[in-house]
Amino acid sequence: MTMTAARRKLPARYQHIVMPLVLSIFMTLLISGVSTLRSVGLEQNFLMLWPQAWLLSWMVAFPALLLVLPFVRRIVGMLVENPSGH
Repeated sequence: MTMTAARRKLPARYQHIVMPLVLSIFMTLLISGVSTLRSVGLEQNFLMLWPQAWLLSWMVAFPALLLVLPFVRRIVGMLVENPSGH
């Protein structure tokens, strides 16, 4: 693999899908882990239950993020000053 192939990136037009995808993976992994740990503790079956809880959480969170992110961006735009000062 050449250096240019290793650094290949997706075109910018995919940012609206990739950002919620990555965000939903990390957030649901963390929250499902905390919820599963709180529910069953560090029992032997924790490592079997957590991936199942994560997958279900992610299957809900990713489409939900795709739907609500435009509204969140508008709300944030009303609350936070534009970097250009306008």
